[in-house]
Amino acid sequence: MIETRLLTYFLAVAREQNITKAAETLHITQSTLSKQMMDLEFQLGKSLFIRGKRKLTLTEEGLFLRNKAQDILELIDNTEAAFHSQGSHLSGDITIGCGETSAMSMIADEYAHFHQHYPDVRLHTYSGAADLVMERLDKGLVDIGLLLGPVRQEKYDYLTLKQRDTYGLLMRDDCELAGQRSIQVEQLKELPLIIAEQTFSGHQILEGLGLDSMQIVGTYNLIYNAMFFVEKGIGAALCLDHLVNTEGRPLVFRPITPELSVDLTLVTKKYQTFSPAVKVFLERLKIWIQRTAENNE
Repeated sequence: MIETRLLTYFLAVAREQNITKAAETLHITQSTLSKQMMDLEFQLGKSLFIRGKRKLTLTEEGLFLRNKAQDILELIDNTEAAFHSQGSHLSGDITIGCGETSAMSMIADEYAHFHQHYPDVRLHTYSGAADLVMERLDKGLVDIGLLLGPVRQEKYDYLTLKQRDTYGLLMRDDCELAGQRSIQVEQLKELPLIIAEQTFSGHQILEGLGLDSMQIVGTYNLIYNAMFFVEKGIGAALCLDHLVNTEGRPLVFRPITPELSVDLTLVTKKYQTFSPAVKVFLERLKIWIQRTAENNE
């Protein structure tokens, strides 16, 4: 069994790419660290480093171990924090995994009220596509997921928000369609498009879009980065509303007609044992969702 201390040492070497520098950050001798890394390689039966004259480079096995070691140590930290939060004084960590959505504003608003009562609880957010968020849910590295679109699997519990995120087209203000108040789905075929990677790969289905007939010139993971390619005239970006501030930029956003939208869903792993902090915050979110639904009826 690999000691967590060795994983910490290994990550320091992977980060610094140098035994001497890593030893300094760990406050141990270079010879001790070098021996520990050789022992680790012997224990695993694999070479973890390509040893150059000036720096160390991770092998394929080293890259694999780095990713796993990061997950393992993060999970240990979260577990220790959960135990420390036991008792009347609520503390610890809450991790939310989410895609890009303006609904995070409402989550943040609810957390602000929560934080007033429990100031020793720390919130962490992880942004990524649905597949990455769900992978971290499975590993216990994310407590709550906020996902877009229909993502239904038996191993998760779901809470659907009474709000939908609406798609539109982000384009240059000199585009021939920029003068319209909305964009017809059929008109999307006339433009080179930049779309979300998870939509392009089929992991997020947008009914009625018909990607096969579109001119897809690129994909994005974060719309903020894609915005610069739109500015340069490479293509128009199909994206969600309220994510890009076009003020002061040569850009406009127009909604799609008929409406193209996706559900927003809070996701947790079934039969998950939550820390006290996560449990309290999740209950508050459930109450907030129920209250919002009643107000919209």
